[in-house]
Amino acid sequence: MLNRIKKINSAYLFILPYSTMFLVFIVLPVFIAFLLSFTYFNAVEAPKFNNVQNYIFILTQDKVFMQTVLPNTIKFSLIVGPGGYILSFLLAWILAQVPHKSRTVLALMIYSPSMTAGVAITVLWQVIFSGDENGLINGFLLNYNLIGEPIQWLQSPDHLMKVMIIVSLWSSMGVGFLAMLAGVLNINNEVYEAAYIDGLRNKFQEIFYITIPSMKPQMLFGAVMSIVGTFSAGAIGVQLSGANPTPQNAGQLIINHIEDYGILRSEMGLAAAFSVVLLLIIYGISKYVNRAFSE
Repeated sequence: MLNRIKKINSAYLFILPYSTMFLVFIVLPVFIAFLLSFTYFNAVEAPKFNNVQNYIFILTQDKVFMQTVLPNTIKFSLIVGPGGYILSFLLAWILAQVPHKSRTVLALMIYSPSMTAGVAITVLWQVIFSGDENGLINGFLLNYNLIGEPIQWLQSPDHLMKVMIIVSLWSSMGVGFLAMLAGVLNINNEVYEAAYIDGLRNKFQEIFYITIPSMKPQMLFGAVMSIVGTFSAGAIGVQLSGANPTPQNAGQLIINHIEDYGILRSEMGLAAAFSVVLLLIIYGISKYVNRAFSE
């Protein structure tokens, strides 16, 4: 009995660091943000309780949020989220067919943009989509007489969101991609052999009937990470355009709106209310995805 108690205590000691960090950096900030969302708080004076006025303002008075920011976020997430998720799975499946040494190098090359996205936006993508004739895209189009004058890719409301989507898809191969690659590689080859003996005909059926059902946990993890990543994206539009708010709010997402109210305007109560709205959106979609991938 004494040995069992010691084992249980040891287990709690092992999870104590994670539990402490989770409570301090996740649970506590979310709880404080929830409380602040019902206050007027300018980061100088003490918070003043104002009931649900912040949420009423969001739903009825903040036209920028309802007419531009929320549609931008939904459009961005519906394209980048599923697009990056499907691309992650396809690349993971393709890499699983490659020999081990080549697979390691290719996986590192595919994963590295997710680690260096911020630097790459400044160094690479701003050069590619530069609004003068020296930009790579504009230079190519001008040389072949496809356009008469340079296009302001990063300053034009008509093009900024498209560039944001392209760059986000390029850098979307993060931990979800690695999880899917691990899931594909851990499937026993004997399962495939048995399936072909039982009448499996092609690679499409192999993916649909064997690969995906055999890696549901990794697929679920990748889906959740994709949801959280796309809905919490925001820096990309500001980095590309060099402005917050972005030109005519064309690339403004919920995260940018939160920074606008919280940092630039010092309206922390409203910023907290927007954060709660974003949290509820992510939570609702995550629950739906979890149900879709459940047994």
